[in-house]
Amino acid sequence: MTRHTLLASTGAALVLILSAAPVAAASVQTPGVQGLPYDARRGVFTFAAGLDASLPAVVQVTTLGQSRGPRSDGDPKPSQGGSGVIIDAANGIIVTNHHVIENGQKFTVDMIDGRLFDATLIGADKATDIAVLKIEASGLSQVQTVDSDTLRTGDLAFAVGYPLGLDQTLTMGVISGLNRSGMGDAIEDYIQTDAAVNSGNSGGPLLDSRGRLIGINTSILSGGMGGGNDGIAFAVPTRIMMFVVDQLRATGEVKRGQIGVALGSLTAERAREMGLNLVRGAVVYDAAPGSSAEQAGLRPGDVITRIQNRPVANAGSVQATVGIARPGATLPVVYLRDGREATASLTVQSADLAAVRVGRSAAMARGLTFRNSGEGAGAQVTVVEGGSVAATAGVQAGDVVVEVGGARVADMAALAAALRTTNGAVDLTVMRDGERTTISLPG
Repeated sequence: MTRHTLLASTGAALVLILSAAPVAAASVQTPGVQGLPYDARRGVFTFAAGLDASLPAVVQVTTLGQSRGPRSDGDPKPSQGGSGVIIDAANGIIVTNHHVIENGQKFTVDMIDGRLFDATLIGADKATDIAVLKIEASGLSQVQTVDSDTLRTGDLAFAVGYPLGLDQTLTMGVISGLNRSGMGDAIEDYIQTDAAVNSGNSGGPLLDSRGRLIGINTSILSGGMGGGNDGIAFAVPTRIMMFVVDQLRATGEVKRGQIGVALGSLTAERAREMGLNLVRGAVVYDAAPGSSAEQAGLRPGDVITRIQNRPVANAGSVQATVGIARPGATLPVVYLRDGREATASLTVQSADLAAVRVGRSAAMARGLTFRNSGEGAGAQVTVVEGGSVAATAGVQAGDVVVEVGGARVADMAALAAALRTTNGAVDLTVMRDGERTTISLPG
C-alpha cells in the first residue's frame, strides 16, 4: 500500500513538472527558468551533465583499527567504512566524517576508477564530525564548493556515497530544512534533506543540481529498528566544513573562541512563562564573570533572536555561529529583554580562559565564583565548582573569604588579585556560621 502510494505520487509530480515546464526536444536545455535539463539525443530529462564531473571525486573510505584480540599476522583489522569527497585534487585532500575515521590506525581510499590508495589523517574535529585525509595520487578529480548560506528549502539535492556495501550510489531529494540542531553534537547547524542516506554514506557529499558541494552527509533520523533511511538526513554545511578544514590543514587542530554564556533553547513552555509570543530563540541562563557576554551586557533571562545577522532558532544556532568564529571576531546580536528588543556586540574570546576572571558583579578563580560580601569586608563564595581543588579542600558556598595567606582582602577584586599573584598552594581564612576557619587551597 505504501509503495503504491509512493509510485502514484512520484508519477503525478512528474506530470505536473513536465506540463508546467515544456522543453523543446531539439536542443539540450540547462537548468534554468525554461525547465528541466533535457538530453535531446536520448530524449530524456537528466541532471547527469551537471553531476558527471563531480562523481569521480567521491571516494570510499575504509578505516582499519587495532585488533582487540591476538592476531597471527599482526595487521589491523577492518573496523568501519564510509565515504569521502576530494576537495583539492592537486594536493589529494579528502573530507569525510570524524566518526568514519575514529579510532583508526590505517586508512584506505577506493576510487571509482578502481584505484586504491593509503591515506594519511591530517586532522579531525569531533565537535563538527569533520575529518581530513590526504592521498598521494595523480589524475584526481575534485568537486566545486559553494557557499551553503545560498541554499533555500526546496532546492534539489543529491547524496553520493557507498551505502550498505554497494558501489557508488546517487540519490536525489530536496533541501527539507536548514539550521537544524539538537542532534547531540557540540556544534550543529545542519542541512536537512530527504535524499536517501544510509549506513556507508557518512562522509560523502551532498551536492546541488549543478554538482557543487553544499554539505557533508553525517547522520540520519530513523524510526525503524534497523536504522534505515526514513527520509530525514543531515549534512554539515560547507560554511562550517570549510572553517574546520582550513584549520585542520594549517595546524592539524581546530581552535575556537567562546563568549562565556550558558544558553538554553526557547520552548513554548518557557515562552509562556516569560510572556513571549515566539518560540524561536536562545535563552541566556548565565554569563561568566569577565566574559564577552557579561561585558556586552547580557543577563539571565535575555532571549537572543539574531546573531551575526542570522536568525536564531535555538541555542544550537548561537553555538554554531560562535563555534566557527575566530578569537577577536565581533558578533552583533539582537535580543529581547522584558519583551523589548535590544542590540549588543560580542567579541569572541580565546577558549583558553584566564585563570582569574573579574566581572562587574562577580569573579572566578580556582573553581570558585565569588562576589562582594556586602558586609564591608571580604568576598562571599557563591558557587564552588564540583570536582575543583576548592571543592576538594572543603570551601563551601556561603563562605566569606577575609584573608589570603594572612593578608586581609577587602572585596572580590582584592581576592581575585591575591589569587592571581599566588600560583601555588595558599591558605584562605573564611568566616562560616560566625566562626573563623583556615582552609589550605592546593596550587
